[in-house]
Formats: sequence, C-alpha cells, structure tokens
Amino acid sequence: MAAETISIGPDGDQWHFSLATKTYDLARGSEKKLRVQTTRGKEVDAIEISPELSALVIVDMQNYFLHPKCRHHPLGLATVEPTMNIIEKCEDVGIQVVWLNWGLTEHDLATMPAGTRRSPARGMVTKTGISSNYGEDLGSSQGRCLMAGTWNADIYEPLKEYSKPEDVYCDKNRLSGMWSEDQPLRKYLAESGKKTLLFTGVNSDRCVLGTLADAAYCGWDCIAVEDCCATATEEAHEVCVDNIELLHGFVIDSNTFCAATTA
Repeated sequence: MAAETISIGPDGDQWHFSLATKTYDLARGSEKKLRVQTTRGKEVDAIEISPELSALVIVDMQNYFLHPKCRHHPLGLATVEPTMNIIEKCEDVGIQVVWLNWGLTEHDLATMPAGTRRSPARGMVTKTGISSNYGEDLGSSQGRCLMAGTWNADIYEPLKEYSKPEDVYCDKNRLSGMWSEDQPLRKYLAESGKKTLLFTGVNSDRCVLGTLADAAYCGWDCIAVEDCCATATEEAHEVCVDNIELLHGFVIDSNTFCAATTA
C-alpha cells in the first residue's frame, strides 16, 4: 500500500505530496499556507505555498515591450489586468513583489557576448533598416533601447501605478535574470531566503522562461501564472506553459491564485 504522503527533495528543503488530495506542500513547515488550485498537470490538483517564503517576479512588463509607442503586442497587453489582480492579492497575503526588468549599463554593452547581441542586431545584418539594437537611441523621447533609467525601460505606465516603494526592483542584462550569481534578482532571493517564485510577464518563451528555468535549475520552486504571461502567438505560449509544467514546476492562473485560501 502506498504511503499517504510522498516526500521529495533533500532534508530540510522537501516538498510533500498528499496522495489523498493530490496537493504538493511547498511551505517548508510554515504555519501560514496559501492553497492554490493548479491549472495544468494530471497528477496534481493544488499546491500549498508559504507567503513569507514566496515572491512574485514580474518580468519585463516595460514600456518597450508593451506601450503602443514601441510595439503592437495585444497578447501582452491582455496580461496587464490579471497582473494587477495578482499584485493586489500578493499584497493582501504578504507575498513580496519583485519587478525584474532590462536595465542596461555602458559596461553591459561593452561586455555583452556576441550571441546575446545578435538577436536585436538582426536589422543591421539584413539591412532592412529595422533595428532596435541594445543601447540605440529610439527617438521620440523614448531613450536608448533598454538602458537603465530610460522611459522605454521603465515599468509600463498603467502597471507602474501598482508599484510600491516596498517592492524590490532588479535590473538584468540577459534574457534570464538568474544567469549569474551576481545578478541582482539572484542575490536578493538568496539573501532573503525566498523559496517559491511566482512568474508573470513577457515574453513567455523568452525572458520569462529563461529566468524561470534558471531559477528551477538553481533550486527555487517555480510557478507560472499562465494568464499573466504572453508572447507573440498563443500557440508559442501554450507550448511554453506546457513545458514549464512538465519540466520546471507548476502552472496556475490569476483566478485560482486570487481565489486561494489559507490552509
């Protein structure tokens, strides 16, 4: 007869799975737990997380990726309202909000590998005249592309109203904000003792996935909030979210999170 609870992971940092309720307990013994229904995965119905050990990581919800002055991203814009709802719920239950954004420096531009520079520089190579190379002046008072302190690199204006002084703000210089121990996000998470990360933002298959996957590889619990993430096509988003559930962690949505109850 199978045990009622299955424990996974090293001592002191385990997940516990209840066969009876199909629930993963990620709370590490915390007294206060938030029970959230999952939206994908056949073997699991819910997860329990500790608010004090958790953080909401909002990835690249910046003017450059969302504002109509910069690009047409209807699927990205559709994530804004549910993200607002998620932020409010996190504040209510005591989960730390973290804003992870591109914020390049001159040193970053000088030391960035060719492989990282290649993607935004494609317009120069193909001679299409279309280019938004890192650090390039975008004109129209938008500032230089994704440079720290510029308008285009700032939080998307409607969402900025939901940011608070007590939030944590981390710049990054790669698609992943967790690629190096020196990255501000990774430093903050290690120093604060956070264990469980909820991910929202754009784009699902690029910076969100890159950061989430690196976080999972380094030992953090990873949860994607699927209706608060988007990319260029719904099909690409679907594949990405399915792979996150299969390989990296759990998937919920803003409705199940906002309806979550204290266990």
